This record gives sequence, structure tokens and C-alpha cells, in this order.
Amino acid sequence: MTQLLKTVSSLPIAFGGAAISGEGGGYGFGEISENASIDLLLEAVHGGITIFDTAPIYGFGTSEIRMGKAFKNMREKVFLVSKCGVTWHENKRVDMNNDPKVSQKMLEQSLRDLNTDFIDLYMVHWPDARVDIRRTMEVLSKAKHEGKIKHIGLCNTNLDELNKAFEIDRVEVVQSEFNLFTNKFVSEQLFPYLTEKNISFMSWGTLDKGIITGRVDEKRKAYDKSDCRSWAPWWKDADNSAKFESMKKLWPVLDQNHHTGLELALAHNLSYSELSVAICGAKSSEQLQSLLKAVKNLPKNEELQEYVALAKPAQK
Repeated sequence: MTQLLKTVSSLPIAFGGAAISGEGGGYGFGEISENASIDLLLEAVHGGITIFDTAPIYGFGTSEIRMGKAFKNMREKVFLVSKCGVTWHENKRVDMNNDPKVSQKMLEQSLRDLNTDFIDLYMVHWPDARVDIRRTMEVLSKAKHEGKIKHIGLCNTNLDELNKAFEIDRVEVVQSEFNLFTNKFVSEQLFPYLTEKNISFMSWGTLDKGIITGRVDEKRKAYDKSDCRSWAPWWKDADNSAKFESMKKLWPVLDQNHHTGLELALAHNLSYSELSVAICGAKSSEQLQSLLKAVKNLPKNEELQEYVALAKPAQK
């Protein structure tokens, strides 16, 4: 049986919807207007991208709404991915909650915001220690049988939750952070399980928030107010110095071989046969076209091995 995501995309990349959250806030990466977002989404479709990944927390609904507007007349051409579990209070304080009632409510809202009768892949965004994943899966399984979602997935999960989830229904896709610098848990523990179960894998954080492409280095301090990197503790308190040092060693070698950091990021992830799709965000036509071009100019295996060796001191 062929893994799900390999049957729905001719390109090994998906469009990351956090990039079009714009002024909505939440988990997003800075200003972009609704019209510019819609134009970019349509350009991505014309460029051959069919998988579009989003979640309610991306712009507090803004990303989903913009996708709904962009794809209302071409729903059959796109494969939409959204999630439940990361919600928020009236004051916009984020809440991780996989309670079945919350999951059902989030699904119904996403259907409205995406302007669709069904979501192709619906995922539980993060584990919730307060809620048995089997209770959440019961909601998703029922929704699948009702035709509201076509496939079920888990994000940022672990082997225990996966085993419990399978007691209720099949998990067809797993999504986790995976990139040149963050890969050990996924490659050493998760991939063998996914291979055994024939589960597709999507990587988020493919570009490591811009570190691997060079858009972020130790000199960059300013971000848009609506960019989560301007306020999120997990970013502001992170020590990325080892990654920056590795990239300093990598740039001359990449330049010598006529490769970009983007090509390196994609080549690393796509070198793993277990990975079906790498999620990458874009906020402009220039970034999108660079992404489409990079897929066609990946480093050769011997070059990639040299790059990975230079990055190894910063890997975890």
C-alpha cells in the first residue's frame, strides 16, 4: 500500500499556512495582506503544489479563512490539512486542549473557515497530558465516517500515543519538527515505527525558522509584531549560537558548489525515504519561486554528506 501523501502530490513539498497568518497574530511569521496571501496560494497551485497545511492557531483563524477564499472555486485541486488541539481564550491566551468537545468544536469551525464540506487530512496538533488520545480519536473517527474528514493524523506525537490512537482508528500521517539541526528523535525512533505501519511523514520546521536559509542569523533582532519570533519564549530564549556557527562554516562550501541554504534544507529532509512531504512557508512570490526552483537543484549525495558533517556539532 502506497503511503497517502505520495499519492496526492507530484512535488515533495507542501505550503506552510503559518506564513500567511499576516496581521492575525498567533503562530505566524509577519505581515502579509489578504490579497497578497490569496495570490500567493494560487501561484503555489499553478506551480504544482497541491498540499496546503494550516491550523486555527495560525493567525487565530486568519490562515484558514484565506485558504478558504483562495480555493473556493478549485477545491478539488488541493489537499487541505488542518488541526485541532491548539485553541485560545478571549484574551488570545493559547490553550493546548484535546478534549473531545473542544476537538469537535474546532473541526466545525475549521470547516466553516476553510469554506469546505470536508478536510482532506485532519490532525491532532499536540499531545495533551490531560486527555487520553483515544477519546480525541473517537471524535475524529466519527467525523471520518461522516465524511467531514478524509484521513486522520497526529502532530508532534510519540510512540505511546500512536499505539493508543491505533486502538480507535488508523493514523495515516504523522507530522513533526525535522530539519538539518533537529532530527534525532524522528530519525532514530519515529521513522522505524512509521515504516512498519506504512504511515506518511511530513516535516515542519524544515527551514528551522529561517536559520538554514540565512534569513535569520545572530545579527537579526527585529521581527514584525505579528511574527511569533518577536515574542515567543521558545524562540527568544533559545540558544541558536551553535547553529549559527555551523552555518558560517557551511556558506562558503555551499557557494563553491552553487547551492543555497534552501536547497540544503530540502536535500537533507528528502534524503530520508521515510519522509513524504516537507512543509515550507513562503510570504512572497520570490520566496515561492525560490522554493520551486530549489526542488529541482538539490545537492548530490556526496555534497550533502559534506554539508551534514559540518552541521553535526549543532544537531540534536
